[in-house]
Amino acid sequence: MKVLIALGGNAIKQANETGTAEEQFRNIRKTCKCILEIVKLGSKVVITHGNGPQAGNLLIQQEEGRTLVPPQPLEIVGAMTQGQIGYMIQQTLWNLLNNAGLKVPVIAIVTQVLVDENDPDFRDPSKPVGSFYTESEAKKLMKEKGYTIKKVKPSGERAYRRVVPSPDAIDIIEKEGIKRMVDTGVVVISSGGGGIPVVLNEKGELEGIDAVIDKDLAGEKLAEVIKADIFMSLTDVNKVKLNYGKPNEKCIDKMTLAEAEKYYQEGHFLPGSMGPKILACIRFLKFGGKKAIITSPDKAIKSLEGKDGTTIYPK
Repeated sequence: MKVLIALGGNAIKQANETGTAEEQFRNIRKTCKCILEIVKLGSKVVITHGNGPQAGNLLIQQEEGRTLVPPQPLEIVGAMTQGQIGYMIQQTLWNLLNNAGLKVPVIAIVTQVLVDENDPDFRDPSKPVGSFYTESEAKKLMKEKGYTIKKVKPSGERAYRRVVPSPDAIDIIEKEGIKRMVDTGVVVISSGGGGIPVVLNEKGELEGIDAVIDKDLAGEKLAEVIKADIFMSLTDVNKVKLNYGKPNEKCIDKMTLAEAEKYYQEGHFLPGSMGPKILACIRFLKFGGKKAIITSPDKAIKSLEGKDGTTIYPK
């Protein structure tokens, strides 16, 4: 069984944390313990992860330090966080596997993902990065920094985040190497932060472009590459909800592909949040996947057994 695991930002940094290395390693260890149990089942595992909080923080460092060193463009920030988080997951999971007596190689790959420079998200950015802000903080940052900031939660005081372009993932440049490693039993960490966004220029050469690709949509492309049986998105809630944030909010235990498409089209899932996760599940099942799961890291094993989380089936 091949399982593609897409880790949300909460698996690395909690919303109430500052994002120190110690905090991130602690969160990653908790998540990797869950992944260890999946590997113990005999599954071939591929991991991808988000980088929203890390990219947002690194962008602040780039901007605040511009008088001392030249700031790096967004795709370089993506590459930097991909290396950072990939290293942290790679080391932590290797230690856990080794301590469990499992001599399984774990390799993080610097991954480029092809996008279309004419994607509409370049005109209307949608990907949240960095910290949450109050409405007054958001207005101040838009005025002083020129940020594009949107409300990303239906309620709560700190409901605003900076957003950047998030074009759709078209293809994974390193896919052939990834396939070969997975087939030989390597645990691969790939397309971190959605992958480094690249386009083909007039010469047919790759070059980076300022954007942050959604990790679930890039993860779905990765699931297609490895021909995964299961697509699992681990996030900060253990079940998908209809009418999120409303008095008639309702948890979903399972749904069919047709039901997921219906709810998605009805607008039940927020863009930049649950929306991309559901869209990734829909695409995966249409590609031929056996099932897609959305849940929290601590419920991963129970969700694989059908005892928790939200599972989406082809029929």
